[in-house]
Amino acid sequence: MTPPGRDRLRELLDAVLDEDNRSLADMAGDAYASPFHFSRQVSGGAGESPVALRRRVVLERAAWQLRHGASVTDAAFAAGYESVEGFSRAFARAYGSPPSAVTGAGDGAGGAAGGRDAHWLPAPNGLHFHPPASLWVSDEPVRRGDEVTALLVHHGVEDTRSLLELAKGLPDEDYRRVRAPGAEVLPWDGPEETLAAVLDHEVWTLEVWVASIEGRDTPARGGDDVATLLDRHAAVAPRWLAAVRDVARRGAWNDRLVDALCDPPESFVLAGVVAHVLTYSAHRRLLARTWLRAAGVAVDTGDPLDWLTRRNR
Repeated sequence: MTPPGRDRLRELLDAVLDEDNRSLADMAGDAYASPFHFSRQVSGGAGESPVALRRRVVLERAAWQLRHGASVTDAAFAAGYESVEGFSRAFARAYGSPPSAVTGAGDGAGGAAGGRDAHWLPAPNGLHFHPPASLWVSDEPVRRGDEVTALLVHHGVEDTRSLLELAKGLPDEDYRRVRAPGAEVLPWDGPEETLAAVLDHEVWTLEVWVASIEGRDTPARGGDDVATLLDRHAAVAPRWLAAVRDVARRGAWNDRLVDALCDPPESFVLAGVVAHVLTYSAHRRLLARTWLRAAGVAVDTGDPLDWLTRRNR
């Protein structure tokens, strides 16, 4: 049991971000926990895996250092990268431009550079690098009613991942067996007759809507084997959480999104987009549970009450 007054989550975050802890094993050892339990505790409390959290915050620090005159080489090695090339690739993937584009930009240059969050990347939580060497924990108030939306969105992301993990143990013939010939969840999405198709559509829906919200082109659709779906989900889930959190933070539920990925383009209210995703995600996850049980896999009910109880233990 955590002693009164002790902030266990903050202790875990300190272990994640300690300069000497470059691996999950290092972080867990510093927190006196096994890597498995450490990862579960950080992911449950922060909504982000410890490795992903560390990578993001270190890149945020590097962006801040570059804006304040650090060289790309210095920022790369301070961030723990073994080569400038590896750092540059990671930075460009995260920020959309190479580190050389922001070197020496200062607080007054480009984009949102004037604010405290000039160097912040999208995140599923309020945890960001705060100069000169500390962690910002956002204390922005939650608007009344947003708590339920946040819970449902977070539950949906974690529940999808847990179903994908369960599907890993299925033989391919069970994973791809036609269980409902001609079944469609939505007419424009096409048939979803197999567990593979249902889980693929679950991830693809997030990929398409996040691309629309972020103003990107239609994403490339990856494979539907479980390992690939897990990778696809790990990439899109933090962006989806960050997008919904940003809408809530700005109180922008009634803003309209012009979805250029539709043919012809359509306009949607952001609140409707989130409601749409939550509705059909819940349906697909319940359908996946039914078919997992039919394949002999033990699976829970997917009840958010049970999920929330487990998270708060």
